[in-house]
Amino acid sequence: MKIHDLLIVGAGLAGMRAALAAPAQLDVALISKVHPVRSHSVAAQGGINAALGESDSWEAHAFDTTKGGQYLGDQDAIEAMCREAPDDILELERMGVIFSRDERGRIAQRPFGGAGFPRACYAADRTGHAILHTMYEQLMKRGCHVYEEWYVMSLIMEEGICRGVIAWDIVHGGLHAIGAKAVVLATGGSGRAFLTSTNAVINTGDGMALAYRVGAPLEDMEFVQFHPTTLKDTGILITEGARGEGAYLLNTLGERFMKKYAPEQMELATRSTVSLAIGQEILEGRGVDGCVLLDLRHLGRQRILERLPQIRQLSVEFAGVDPVESPIPIRPGAHYQMGGVKTTIWGETPVPGLYAAGECACVSVHGANRLGGNSLLETIVFGRRAGQRASDYSATVQPRALSDAAFRREEAHLRQLMDNDGPERAWQVRDDLGKIMSLNLGIFRTQQSMTDALKEIRTLRLRGESVRLQDKGKIFNTDLIQAFELNCLVEIAETIVAGALAREESRGAHYRSDFPKRDDGKWLKHTRATKTPDGPQLSYAPVTITKFPPK
Repeated sequence: MKIHDLLIVGAGLAGMRAALAAPAQLDVALISKVHPVRSHSVAAQGGINAALGESDSWEAHAFDTTKGGQYLGDQDAIEAMCREAPDDILELERMGVIFSRDERGRIAQRPFGGAGFPRACYAADRTGHAILHTMYEQLMKRGCHVYEEWYVMSLIMEEGICRGVIAWDIVHGGLHAIGAKAVVLATGGSGRAFLTSTNAVINTGDGMALAYRVGAPLEDMEFVQFHPTTLKDTGILITEGARGEGAYLLNTLGERFMKKYAPEQMELATRSTVSLAIGQEILEGRGVDGCVLLDLRHLGRQRILERLPQIRQLSVEFAGVDPVESPIPIRPGAHYQMGGVKTTIWGETPVPGLYAAGECACVSVHGANRLGGNSLLETIVFGRRAGQRASDYSATVQPRALSDAAFRREEAHLRQLMDNDGPERAWQVRDDLGKIMSLNLGIFRTQQSMTDALKEIRTLRLRGESVRLQDKGKIFNTDLIQAFELNCLVEIAETIVAGALAREESRGAHYRSDFPKRDDGKWLKHTRATKTPDGPQLSYAPVTITKFPPK
């Protein structure tokens, strides 16, 4: 069995940044179920935040982040992220990221919702693409080993310590044990628990489920951000950068309705505020075929082609609308998981040898609602930190032979899946899960809707365990991978619903029609879900408050 010093599960921005942070003498490997540049980070459009402007400061960035997250974010983590952001952006530039420029030749910055200054650095509307490809070049330069198109089924645990993974080679078929002195989870979000989502089809909460199964708690899972502007039916993201450039939101009466909900910030209010406003307009009959309109026409052809070329292309190809000439029909869609595997500000989980970073982790910088431009920043800052700390830890671990108990368990699990003769396929159960979550855990939530969802998800768990595989082969068996992913999605969905049902208040992305007010007295605390045979067991933890008491 191969034993690496550092094994990173997931090869998006958080995973690659963790790999590049490790000292050159370490044996570092990444394992990913897709080719690294197909990671979902490549789809990030609008920008990455950093206080680079003369009148801006990291303290202002930290305050905006804290306030935008409705004071549920841990302020020590927020301070670390915002303080280190400028240096990390300059490091990306030195690596070769081609950021857009202002008229003075400096890195251009655009305004984003909830921010007091224009601080989103961008590369037109393909920011994630620019950073990810540059990072991949650095990865190749370093000579990191990449297990490309491998699916991690479980973590190897011995004496309560994480010592590697059991993975399935998708391309060639076959189960393998890969040892590691330290493992970093960087597998992204779980947006595919919802029927329509801005997320790639690969975002199935795999890393969260892996950690959850070995006893690591998941924190604040009830907070799922709905991005205000996605294309109807497909859920394809229309970046907040469009509103940062000056686009308007209109209802069927042609009104800029945000003046009713956020008269000062208008379209650049926080995402939860804008999503709720759009939902309300549609609910009260002022929508257009279940949508509202995003109007870019007044920006002019040249500015749209220069600053938002991908948005124009997506609108033309997937909505049949050219934003130079007509408004784009949009509505909120599931976008981002604020919760995840509980970590310290150095990416450490409560499980020795196991680290996490990026969207699959909850270092708790986003609180109840993420500000646009902070997700890419989180991957870079905390990917780097997790890589550094995991490397330090790996230096203290002596290589040792591992028992084959974990391998035998997964072998038996695999045989059982292959032999299943249930009436349903994995995609059918996944479809039902998406419908249940979208219907009952969307922008507006009630006790009744969530109770119904929890009951149905528990039956889905049983259905998921007996799905039938049509493909019994080993080579590129996507049927098998879908069955693995389904089990992750169902587990993650259950933690989302359980946390949301218990939290009897409205805060950020969690809006309950039956408890419409924020309640700091009872609910200024983190929810933690720990796996038990009967489902998630909830406990609570205090929020770290340093400079900014809740207002």
